[in-house]
Amino acid sequence: MQEFEEKFVRPIVNACYPGTLAGLSLTVLSITPNIPEDEKIVLLTASLTFTLSAFLIFFYTIYPTRKRLWTLTAIAFLSGLFCSLLAAALLFISL
Repeated sequence: MQEFEEKFVRPIVNACYPGTLAGLSLTVLSITPNIPEDEKIVLLTASLTFTLSAFLIFFYTIYPTRKRLWTLTAIAFLSGLFCSLLAAALLFISL
């Protein structure tokens, strides 16, 4: 049972963390009325980079010897965080 969980369940659980952040970015985009275009672009970019990070971390968990996947995951996740912070700052400025 431990081997099954490590092989099949762990990649899905790991991919859920950045996937949740992508969903939150899309939720903010959908519930905020009259959002300017630049904020829409930043939120969409954050959502796309978090989604990319979720896919990359899923495959890295399956193939842990691929260090390039880990590097790309970290870059995608950090750029998603940067875009989320930028979107939050732009939303506070526009209010």
